[in-house]
Amino acid sequence: MDMIIRGANLPDGRRGMDIGIAQGRIAAVQAGLQAQAAQEIDAAGCLASPPFVDAHFHMDSTLTYGMPRVNESGTLLEGIALWRELKPTLAQDAVIERALAYCDWAVAQGLLAIRSHVDTSDPRLLAVEALLEVKRRVASYLDLQLVAFPQDGLLRHPGAFDSLKRAIAMGVDVVGGIPHFERTMADGAESVRLLCEFAAEKGLRVDMHCDESDDPLSRHVETLAAQTHRLGMAGRVNGSHLTSMHSMDNYYVSKLIPLMRESGMTVVANPLINITLQGRSDTYPKRRGMTRVPELLAAGLDVAFGHDCVMDPWYGLGCADMLDVAHMGLHVAQMTGRSAMLRCYDAVTAMPARILGLEGYGLAPGCKADLVVLDAADPIDALRLRPARLAVLRGGRVVSRMPARRASLDLAGRPETVNFH
Repeated sequence: MDMIIRGANLPDGRRGMDIGIAQGRIAAVQAGLQAQAAQEIDAAGCLASPPFVDAHFHMDSTLTYGMPRVNESGTLLEGIALWRELKPTLAQDAVIERALAYCDWAVAQGLLAIRSHVDTSDPRLLAVEALLEVKRRVASYLDLQLVAFPQDGLLRHPGAFDSLKRAIAMGVDVVGGIPHFERTMADGAESVRLLCEFAAEKGLRVDMHCDESDDPLSRHVETLAAQTHRLGMAGRVNGSHLTSMHSMDNYYVSKLIPLMRESGMTVVANPLINITLQGRSDTYPKRRGMTRVPELLAAGLDVAFGHDCVMDPWYGLGCADMLDVAHMGLHVAQMTGRSAMLRCYDAVTAMPARILGLEGYGLAPGCKADLVVLDAADPIDALRLRPARLAVLRGGRVVSRMPARRASLDLAGRPETVNFH
Protein backbone atom coordinates (compact mmCIF):
# COMPACT_ATOMS: atom_id res chain seq x y z
CA MET A 1 0.00 0.00 0.00
CA ASP A 2 1.09 3.58 -0.62
CA MET A 3 -1.07 4.88 2.24
CA ILE A 4 -3.43 3.58 4.89
CA ILE A 5 -5.98 5.68 6.77
CA ARG A 6 -6.50 3.89 10.08
CA GLY A 7 -9.58 3.84 12.29
CA ALA A 8 -11.91 6.01 10.21
CA ASN A 9 -15.67 6.29 10.46
CA LEU A 10 -17.49 6.18 7.12
CA PRO A 11 -20.63 8.02 5.95
CA ASP A 12 -22.60 4.75 5.75
CA GLY A 13 -22.20 4.22 9.52
CA ARG A 14 -19.27 1.81 9.59
CA ARG A 15 -16.76 2.70 12.29
CA GLY A 16 -13.08 2.02 12.88
CA MET A 17 -12.38 1.16 9.24
CA ASP A 18 -8.98 1.14 7.55
CA ILE A 19 -8.72 2.47 4.00
CA GLY A 20 -5.82 1.14 1.97
CA ILE A 21 -4.63 3.11 -1.05
CA ALA A 22 -2.39 1.96 -3.88
CA GLN A 23 -1.52 3.63 -7.19
CA GLY A 24 -4.05 6.40 -6.71
CA ARG A 25 -6.99 4.06 -6.09
CA ILE A 26 -8.69 2.62 -3.03
CA ALA A 27 -7.43 -0.94 -2.67
CA ALA A 28 -9.18 -2.07 0.50
CA VAL A 29 -11.76 -0.89 3.04
CA GLN A 30 -11.92 -3.07 6.13
CA ALA A 31 -11.37 -3.13 9.87
CA GLY A 32 -7.94 -4.24 11.04
CA LEU A 33 -6.29 -4.15 7.62
CA GLN A 34 -3.12 -6.25 7.84
CA ALA A 35 -0.83 -4.36 5.51
CA GLN A 36 2.09 -1.98 5.55
CA ALA A 37 2.21 1.42 3.87
CA ALA A 38 4.77 4.12 3.20
CA GLN A 39 2.46 6.63 4.90
CA GLU A 40 -0.31 6.25 7.46
CA ILE A 41 -2.95 8.61 8.81
CA ASP A 42 -4.48 7.81 12.18
CA ALA A 43 -8.05 9.04 11.75
CA ALA A 44 -8.82 8.10 15.38
CA GLY A 45 -12.57 7.88 14.88
CA CYS A 46 -12.90 10.84 12.54
CA LEU A 47 -15.08 10.79 9.42
CA ALA A 48 -13.46 9.79 6.13
CA SER A 49 -15.72 10.84 3.27
CA PRO A 50 -15.65 11.03 -0.51
CA PRO A 51 -14.85 14.62 -1.46
CA PHE A 52 -17.45 17.34 -1.65
CA VAL A 53 -18.92 18.11 -5.07
CA ASP A 54 -20.50 21.40 -6.14
CA ALA A 55 -23.03 20.77 -8.90
CA HIS A 56 -23.77 24.46 -9.59
CA PHE A 57 -21.35 27.39 -9.48
CA HIS A 58 -20.34 30.53 -11.41
CA MET A 59 -16.57 30.68 -11.37
CA ASP A 60 -16.27 33.44 -13.98
CA SER A 61 -17.89 35.93 -11.58
CA THR A 62 -16.51 34.68 -8.27
CA LEU A 63 -14.60 37.11 -6.02
CA THR A 64 -15.89 40.17 -7.92
CA TYR A 65 -17.97 41.46 -5.00
CA GLY A 66 -18.27 45.26 -5.16
CA MET A 67 -17.30 45.45 -8.85
CA PRO A 68 -18.48 47.86 -10.12
CA ARG A 69 -20.55 48.33 -6.92
CA VAL A 70 -22.49 46.34 -4.37
CA ASN A 71 -25.92 44.88 -5.17
CA GLU A 72 -27.86 47.07 -2.74
CA SER A 73 -31.32 45.67 -3.53
CA GLY A 74 -30.09 42.10 -3.15
CA THR A 75 -32.19 41.00 -6.12
CA LEU A 76 -31.41 38.59 -8.92
CA LEU A 77 -32.16 41.22 -11.56
CA GLU A 78 -29.83 43.84 -10.07
CA GLY A 79 -27.13 41.18 -9.93
CA ILE A 80 -27.64 40.39 -13.62
CA ALA A 81 -27.52 44.11 -14.44
CA LEU A 82 -24.27 44.52 -12.47
CA TRP A 83 -22.71 41.53 -14.22
CA ARG A 84 -23.75 42.93 -17.61
CA GLU A 85 -22.07 46.22 -16.68
CA LEU A 86 -18.94 44.47 -15.43
CA LYS A 87 -18.43 42.08 -18.36
CA PRO A 88 -16.96 44.60 -20.86
CA THR A 89 -14.29 45.55 -18.31
CA LEU A 90 -13.15 42.01 -17.54
CA ALA A 91 -9.53 41.08 -18.17
CA GLN A 92 -8.76 37.45 -18.90
CA ASP A 93 -5.76 37.30 -16.55
CA ALA A 94 -7.87 38.67 -13.69
CA VAL A 95 -10.65 36.11 -14.29
CA ILE A 96 -8.03 33.34 -14.24
CA GLU A 97 -6.40 34.68 -11.08
CA ARG A 98 -9.69 34.90 -9.18
CA ALA A 99 -10.81 31.45 -10.34
CA LEU A 100 -7.50 29.84 -9.33
CA ALA A 101 -7.75 31.49 -5.91
CA TYR A 102 -11.22 30.04 -5.51
CA CYS A 103 -9.98 26.58 -6.55
CA ASP A 104 -7.38 26.80 -3.77
CA TRP A 105 -10.17 27.63 -1.30
CA ALA A 106 -12.18 24.68 -2.64
CA VAL A 107 -9.41 22.12 -2.24
CA ALA A 108 -8.72 23.29 1.32
CA GLN A 109 -12.40 22.58 2.09
CA GLY A 110 -12.31 19.11 0.54
CA LEU A 111 -14.26 20.28 -2.53
CA LEU A 112 -12.62 18.43 -5.44
CA ALA A 113 -15.23 18.63 -8.21
CA ILE A 114 -17.15 21.69 -9.44
CA ARG A 115 -19.60 22.23 -12.28
CA SER A 116 -19.30 25.91 -13.21
CA HIS A 117 -21.52 27.80 -15.60
CA VAL A 118 -19.59 30.23 -17.79
CA ASP A 119 -21.28 33.16 -19.52
CA THR A 120 -21.29 32.88 -23.32
CA SER A 121 -23.24 36.10 -23.92
CA ASP A 122 -20.06 38.11 -24.53
CA PRO A 123 -19.14 37.35 -28.18
CA ARG A 124 -15.45 37.64 -27.23
CA LEU A 125 -15.91 34.50 -25.11
CA LEU A 126 -13.24 35.93 -22.83
CA ALA A 127 -14.58 34.14 -19.75
CA VAL A 128 -14.83 30.87 -21.67
CA GLU A 129 -11.18 31.07 -22.69
CA ALA A 130 -10.22 31.98 -19.13
CA LEU A 131 -12.03 29.08 -17.48
CA LEU A 132 -10.81 26.58 -20.06
CA GLU A 133 -7.29 27.65 -19.06
CA VAL A 134 -8.21 27.28 -15.38
CA LYS A 135 -9.61 23.81 -16.08
CA ARG A 136 -6.30 22.82 -17.65
CA ARG A 137 -4.24 24.18 -14.76
CA VAL A 138 -6.26 22.58 -11.95
CA ALA A 139 -6.84 19.19 -13.60
CA SER A 140 -4.33 17.40 -11.36
CA TYR A 141 -6.15 18.34 -8.18
CA LEU A 142 -9.74 19.35 -9.05
CA ASP A 143 -12.34 18.26 -11.60
CA LEU A 144 -13.80 21.36 -13.26
CA GLN A 145 -16.78 20.78 -15.54
CA LEU A 146 -17.95 23.79 -17.57
CA VAL A 147 -21.46 24.70 -18.76
CA ALA A 148 -22.02 27.04 -21.72
CA PHE A 149 -24.46 29.51 -20.19
CA PRO A 150 -26.21 32.20 -22.29
CA GLN A 151 -26.73 34.51 -19.30
CA ASP A 152 -28.55 37.19 -21.31
CA GLY A 153 -30.87 34.69 -23.03
CA LEU A 154 -30.52 32.48 -26.08
CA LEU A 155 -33.15 34.21 -28.26
CA ARG A 156 -32.99 37.76 -26.90
CA HIS A 157 -29.83 38.63 -28.80
CA PRO A 158 -28.68 37.80 -32.35
CA GLY A 159 -25.66 35.53 -32.30
CA ALA A 160 -26.23 34.14 -28.80
CA PHE A 161 -26.76 30.58 -30.04
CA ASP A 162 -23.70 30.82 -32.28
CA SER A 163 -21.60 31.98 -29.33
CA LEU A 164 -22.81 29.03 -27.26
CA LYS A 165 -21.98 26.62 -30.08
CA ARG A 166 -18.50 28.17 -30.38
CA ALA A 167 -17.95 27.66 -26.66
CA ILE A 168 -18.87 24.00 -26.98
CA ALA A 169 -16.49 23.64 -29.94
CA MET A 170 -13.73 25.17 -27.80
CA GLY A 171 -14.13 22.42 -25.21
CA VAL A 172 -16.94 23.44 -22.83
CA ASP A 173 -18.58 20.26 -21.53
CA VAL A 174 -22.29 20.93 -20.95
CA VAL A 175 -25.10 22.86 -22.68
CA GLY A 176 -26.82 25.48 -20.50
CA GLY A 177 -29.79 27.80 -20.83
CA ILE A 178 -32.04 30.30 -19.04
CA PRO A 179 -35.57 30.01 -20.51
CA HIS A 180 -37.30 32.20 -17.91
CA PHE A 181 -35.10 35.13 -19.00
CA GLU A 182 -36.30 35.04 -22.62
CA ARG A 183 -38.80 37.69 -23.71
CA THR A 184 -41.87 35.45 -23.65
CA MET A 185 -42.92 32.08 -22.29
CA ALA A 186 -43.07 30.85 -25.88
CA ASP A 187 -39.49 31.97 -26.53
CA GLY A 188 -38.42 30.26 -23.32
CA ALA A 189 -39.99 26.98 -24.40
CA GLU A 190 -38.39 27.32 -27.84
CA SER A 191 -34.97 27.88 -26.26
CA VAL A 192 -35.36 24.68 -24.25
CA ARG A 193 -36.21 22.74 -27.41
CA LEU A 194 -33.30 24.17 -29.40
CA LEU A 195 -30.75 23.60 -26.67
CA CYS A 196 -31.87 20.07 -25.85
CA GLU A 197 -31.86 19.08 -29.52
CA PHE A 198 -28.37 20.55 -29.94
CA ALA A 199 -27.11 18.65 -26.88
CA ALA A 200 -28.72 15.41 -28.04
CA GLU A 201 -27.09 15.80 -31.47
CA LYS A 202 -23.67 16.34 -29.86
CA GLY A 203 -24.10 13.67 -27.18
CA LEU A 204 -23.71 16.25 -24.40
CA ARG A 205 -25.29 16.81 -21.01
CA VAL A 206 -27.69 19.70 -20.32
CA ASP A 207 -27.82 21.86 -17.19
CA MET A 208 -30.35 24.65 -17.44
CA HIS A 209 -31.13 27.55 -15.11
CA CYS A 210 -34.86 26.98 -15.04
CA ASP A 211 -37.67 28.98 -13.45
CA GLU A 212 -35.40 30.93 -11.09
CA SER A 213 -38.38 33.05 -10.20
CA ASP A 214 -41.12 33.56 -7.62
CA ASP A 215 -43.68 33.45 -10.45
CA PRO A 216 -45.79 30.27 -10.08
CA LEU A 217 -46.62 30.46 -13.79
CA SER A 218 -42.96 30.14 -14.81
CA ARG A 219 -43.21 26.50 -15.85
CA HIS A 220 -40.29 25.81 -18.15
CA VAL A 221 -39.32 22.79 -16.08
CA GLU A 222 -42.36 21.07 -17.60
CA THR A 223 -40.94 21.72 -21.07
CA LEU A 224 -37.47 20.60 -19.95
CA ALA A 225 -38.91 17.33 -18.64
CA ALA A 226 -40.89 16.81 -21.85
CA GLN A 227 -37.85 17.42 -24.09
CA THR A 228 -35.71 15.15 -21.91
CA HIS A 229 -38.28 12.39 -22.35
CA ARG A 230 -38.80 13.02 -26.08
CA LEU A 231 -35.10 12.93 -26.87
CA GLY A 232 -34.26 9.97 -24.63
CA MET A 233 -31.83 11.97 -22.49
CA ALA A 234 -32.58 10.44 -19.09
CA GLY A 235 -29.72 11.01 -16.67
CA ARG A 236 -28.14 13.69 -18.87
CA VAL A 237 -30.42 16.69 -18.20
CA ASN A 238 -30.46 18.77 -15.03
CA GLY A 239 -32.77 21.57 -13.97
CA SER A 240 -31.09 24.10 -11.69
CA HIS A 241 -32.88 26.33 -9.16
CA LEU A 242 -36.56 25.53 -10.05
CA THR A 243 -37.56 28.09 -7.43
CA SER A 244 -40.95 28.77 -9.01
CA MET A 245 -41.99 25.33 -7.73
CA HIS A 246 -41.96 26.86 -4.25
CA SER A 247 -44.86 29.11 -5.33
CA MET A 248 -46.81 26.66 -7.52
CA ASP A 249 -50.12 25.25 -6.35
CA ASN A 250 -50.05 21.70 -5.08
CA TYR A 251 -52.40 20.31 -7.73
CA TYR A 252 -50.14 21.37 -10.58
CA VAL A 253 -47.06 20.07 -8.75
CA SER A 254 -48.81 16.71 -8.25
CA LYS A 255 -48.78 16.42 -12.05
CA LEU A 256 -45.36 18.00 -12.60
CA ILE A 257 -43.18 15.91 -10.30
CA PRO A 258 -44.24 12.57 -11.84
CA LEU A 259 -43.45 14.02 -15.29
CA MET A 260 -39.98 15.00 -14.05
CA ARG A 261 -39.45 11.55 -12.56
CA GLU A 262 -40.62 9.85 -15.76
CA SER A 263 -38.16 11.88 -17.84
CA GLY A 264 -35.14 10.89 -15.76
CA MET A 265 -34.01 14.49 -15.27
CA THR A 266 -32.16 15.60 -12.15
CA VAL A 267 -32.37 18.71 -9.96
CA VAL A 268 -29.92 21.08 -8.28
CA ALA A 269 -31.16 23.50 -5.62
CA ASN A 270 -28.97 26.33 -4.36
CA PRO A 271 -30.04 26.94 -0.75
CA LEU A 272 -27.74 29.84 0.19
CA ILE A 273 -28.60 31.86 -2.90
CA ASN A 274 -32.26 30.89 -3.29
CA ILE A 275 -33.06 31.84 0.30
CA THR A 276 -31.24 35.14 -0.30
CA LEU A 277 -32.61 36.18 -3.71
CA GLN A 278 -36.14 34.79 -3.69
CA GLY A 279 -39.12 36.35 -1.94
CA ARG A 280 -37.70 39.87 -2.31
CA SER A 281 -41.06 41.26 -3.44
CA ASP A 282 -42.89 39.71 -0.48
CA THR A 283 -43.70 41.52 2.72
CA TYR A 284 -45.13 38.89 5.10
CA PRO A 285 -45.63 36.00 4.94
CA LYS A 286 -42.32 35.78 3.04
CA ARG A 287 -41.52 32.79 0.84
CA ARG A 288 -38.36 30.78 1.38
CA GLY A 289 -38.00 30.34 -2.38
CA MET A 290 -36.08 27.06 -2.53
CA THR A 291 -37.59 24.32 -4.67
CA ARG A 292 -39.48 21.37 -3.18
CA VAL A 293 -36.49 19.24 -2.20
CA PRO A 294 -38.20 16.72 0.14
CA GLU A 295 -41.03 16.07 -2.33
CA LEU A 296 -38.63 15.64 -5.24
CA LEU A 297 -36.50 13.20 -3.23
CA ALA A 298 -39.59 11.28 -2.11
CA ALA A 299 -40.59 10.90 -5.78
CA GLY A 300 -37.23 9.30 -6.55
CA LEU A 301 -35.45 12.17 -8.32
CA ASP A 302 -31.76 12.82 -7.79
CA VAL A 303 -31.46 16.19 -6.03
CA ALA A 304 -28.17 17.93 -5.20
CA PHE A 305 -27.26 21.21 -3.55
CA GLY A 306 -24.99 23.80 -5.21
CA HIS A 307 -23.13 26.80 -3.83
CA ASP A 308 -23.98 28.93 -6.91
CA CYS A 309 -22.17 32.15 -5.91
CA VAL A 310 -19.30 33.29 -3.71
CA MET A 311 -18.54 37.02 -3.30
CA ASP A 312 -20.01 38.16 -6.61
CA PRO A 313 -22.80 40.52 -7.80
CA TRP A 314 -25.45 38.17 -6.37
CA TYR A 315 -23.96 37.10 -3.03
CA GLY A 316 -21.37 38.78 -0.84
CA LEU A 317 -20.48 35.81 1.36
CA GLY A 318 -19.18 32.25 1.02
CA CYS A 319 -15.89 30.37 1.36
CA ALA A 320 -16.27 27.24 -0.82
CA ASP A 321 -17.57 25.20 2.11
CA MET A 322 -20.24 22.80 0.86
CA LEU A 323 -21.18 21.98 4.45
CA ASP A 324 -22.43 25.58 4.72
CA VAL A 325 -24.62 24.84 1.69
CA ALA A 326 -25.95 21.58 3.12
CA HIS A 327 -26.52 23.20 6.53
CA MET A 328 -28.66 25.92 4.93
CA GLY A 329 -30.51 23.39 2.76
CA LEU A 330 -31.32 21.30 5.82
CA HIS A 331 -32.89 24.30 7.56
CA VAL A 332 -34.75 25.76 4.59
CA ALA A 333 -36.24 22.38 3.62
CA GLN A 334 -36.91 21.50 7.28
CA MET A 335 -35.07 18.21 6.77
CA THR A 336 -34.27 17.66 10.45
CA GLY A 337 -34.97 13.94 10.82
CA ARG A 338 -31.86 11.77 10.99
CA SER A 339 -32.39 10.13 7.59
CA ALA A 340 -33.25 13.53 6.08
CA MET A 341 -30.03 15.07 7.43
CA LEU A 342 -28.05 12.23 5.88
CA ARG A 343 -29.77 12.99 2.56
CA CYS A 344 -28.54 16.58 2.89
CA TYR A 345 -24.98 15.30 3.30
CA ASP A 346 -25.48 13.13 0.21
CA ALA A 347 -26.68 16.26 -1.62
CA VAL A 348 -23.14 17.71 -1.49
CA THR A 349 -21.27 14.42 -2.04
CA ALA A 350 -22.65 11.32 -3.76
CA MET A 351 -25.70 12.91 -5.43
CA PRO A 352 -23.88 15.71 -7.31
CA ALA A 353 -21.13 13.24 -8.24
CA ARG A 354 -23.80 11.15 -9.97
CA ILE A 355 -25.29 14.22 -11.68
CA LEU A 356 -21.86 15.25 -13.00
CA GLY A 357 -21.12 11.68 -14.11
CA LEU A 358 -17.86 11.51 -12.14
CA GLU A 359 -15.94 8.30 -12.78
CA GLY A 360 -14.57 6.32 -9.84
CA TYR A 361 -16.24 8.39 -7.12
CA GLY A 362 -16.73 6.80 -3.70
CA LEU A 363 -15.03 4.81 -0.97
CA ALA A 364 -15.26 1.29 -2.42
CA PRO A 365 -12.23 -0.67 -3.64
CA GLY A 366 -11.38 0.46 -7.15
CA CYS A 367 -12.60 4.03 -6.64
CA LYS A 368 -10.23 6.94 -7.04
CA ALA A 369 -8.43 7.75 -3.80
CA ASP A 370 -10.03 11.20 -3.60
CA LEU A 371 -11.35 11.79 -0.09
CA VAL A 372 -11.45 14.09 2.91
CA VAL A 373 -10.92 13.36 6.60
CA LEU A 374 -13.08 15.63 8.75
CA ASP A 375 -12.79 16.44 12.44
CA ALA A 376 -16.25 14.97 13.05
CA ALA A 377 -17.60 11.56 14.02
CA ASP A 378 -20.26 11.19 11.30
CA PRO A 379 -22.09 13.19 8.58
CA ILE A 380 -24.58 14.70 11.03
CA ASP A 381 -21.72 15.78 13.29
CA ALA A 382 -20.11 17.34 10.20
CA LEU A 383 -23.30 19.25 9.34
CA ARG A 384 -23.52 20.48 12.92
CA LEU A 385 -19.91 21.60 13.31
CA ARG A 386 -18.72 22.37 9.75
CA PRO A 387 -15.39 21.02 11.06
CA ALA A 388 -11.75 21.26 10.02
CA ARG A 389 -10.69 19.19 7.04
CA LEU A 390 -7.84 17.34 8.70
CA ALA A 391 -6.60 15.88 5.42
CA VAL A 392 -7.70 16.19 1.81
CA LEU A 393 -6.45 13.52 -0.59
CA ARG A 394 -6.39 13.60 -4.38
CA GLY A 395 -5.29 10.39 -6.07
CA GLY A 396 -3.99 9.12 -2.75
CA ARG A 397 -1.79 12.15 -2.17
CA VAL A 398 -2.39 14.63 0.65
CA VAL A 399 -3.03 18.02 -0.98
CA SER A 400 -4.29 19.95 2.05
CA ARG A 401 -4.20 19.68 5.84
CA MET A 402 -5.79 21.59 8.70
CA PRO A 403 -5.25 21.27 12.45
CA ALA A 404 -8.14 20.00 14.59
CA ARG A 405 -10.02 22.97 15.96
CA ARG A 406 -13.41 21.80 17.25
CA ALA A 407 -12.55 18.85 19.49
CA SER A 408 -13.73 20.84 22.52
CA LEU A 409 -17.26 20.80 21.04
CA ASP A 410 -17.27 17.07 20.37
CA LEU A 411 -19.40 14.76 22.52
CA ALA A 412 -18.14 11.48 21.09
CA GLY A 413 -15.11 11.18 23.36
CA ARG A 414 -12.55 11.18 20.55
CA PRO A 415 -8.92 12.23 21.00
CA GLU A 416 -8.24 15.93 20.59
CA THR A 417 -5.89 15.55 17.65
CA VAL A 418 -5.32 13.38 14.63
CA ASN A 419 -1.77 12.14 14.24
CA PHE A 420 -0.19 12.20 10.80
CA HIS A 421 2.74 9.78 10.36
